[in-house]
Amino acid sequence: MSDPRPLTGEPLCLDLLNTYWIGENGPEDLLDSTDGVGVWLHSAGLADRAVANEATRGALRETREVLRALVDGEAGRDAARELNLILERGALRYRLGAAGPEARGTTDDPAWLPAWLAATDYLGLVDGKPERIKRCAAHPKCVLHFYDTTKNGTRRWCSMAGCGNRAKAARHYERERAGAG
Repeated sequence: MSDPRPLTGEPLCLDLLNTYWIGENGPEDLLDSTDGVGVWLHSAGLADRAVANEATRGALRETREVLRALVDGEAGRDAARELNLILERGALRYRLGAAGPEARGTTDDPAWLPAWLAATDYLGLVDGKPERIKRCAAHPKCVLHFYDTTKNGTRRWCSMAGCGNRAKAARHYERERAGAG
């Protein structure tokens, strides 16, 4: 099965958020099955470190909702506490390898490794430039998230191929309509 998502390649935590999107026929969730979990693990480069099973699926879905609450600023939820509970499930283990120092994430339960890695990735983004973590603002129904890597930090849409084209076409239509009136 190939990855059906409209936006891939974002940092791991945002890539996990983007396993839920609004498709042409309504909401779609890559994590609604263990097959979808396998697709995401492969796409995220974690297929050799985790098993696509119900336990991994549950951990990923729970972490995705915590990350969504943090990124979207969901009121009434202590998402920071929930994220900290996820982070407590793992640690970095250091060792000296052939090429020098190595750090590898480990968890108390192997099913939580991908979720823990996504949670630690979120910390890295927040520690860097948290204002660059954005939700697509070009289309009201788009729920995708991205990390703005543009020089001036003003990107508004998840992808040029999707919402970016729609936004530009809408602006063009409005200019044409205003010019005709």
